[in-house]
Amino acid sequence: MTTSISIENIAKNYGNVWALNGVSTTIEKGEVRGLLGANGSGKSTLMKILLGLVRPDNGLVTIEGINPQVNPIGVRQMVGYVPETPRLYEFLSGIEYLDFVADLHGLDNESKKERINEYMAAFDLKEQGNDLISGYSMGMRQKIAISAALINRPHVIILDEALNGLDPRTAKIVKDTIIKLASDGVTILFSTHVLEIAEAICQKITILDKGRILAEGSMSELRAQASQANLENIFLSLTGSSDIRAIVEGITH
Repeated sequence: MTTSISIENIAKNYGNVWALNGVSTTIEKGEVRGLLGANGSGKSTLMKILLGLVRPDNGLVTIEGINPQVNPIGVRQMVGYVPETPRLYEFLSGIEYLDFVADLHGLDNESKKERINEYMAAFDLKEQGNDLISGYSMGMRQKIAISAALINRPHVIILDEALNGLDPRTAKIVKDTIIKLASDGVTILFSTHVLEIAEAICQKITILDKGRILAEGSMSELRAQASQANLENIFLSLTGSSDIRAIVEGITH
């Protein structure tokens, strides 16, 4: 097995709050790793550190052997990234935006045109391809962001709640694409609140809680640790959030 992403003792402090506090893990080449945790658990901060967008206070990360703090451009050239809230150039059309991203990656005209047409067709955006992004719905923007992340055939893909706003058909396409890319050796790290998706496609899951790794392993390993059958129950059990019935009764009383 070849390590694709290495995370060693990463810590990040914002004032008096530790967004991450001693996080260490390794992700193998071709692995689909799910990153789970409540809001504020540190998922997005960890992803931004991997991309060199945030500097850790302690620790070291590498992607394919490259330290993003030393060579952030080198990392971004090989990583496809979809942030939780993509910020797209709204004065461009969907096709123009993908053309712009493809140019940044140095794609030749033939490859660029072929891939843009491929994504526009796959995501049902052909009719709106020349419309300005400012008029796109949330789901359409997400489709463009995912297309932009894939267009340079990256070695590593980092997806932060990338399925938000997608219709069931597109979500299925993205899930199947993740599985296919991983089988081709692409490493994928993604966070999601849809636990069924993580359970269905991840070889391994990391659960973050208050900046620390609370649990990590395959579904069978997590089941053994929490003595629960499905990922939702495992997550609630491990994070101490299992008393859902009492909460529901309290807010509906």
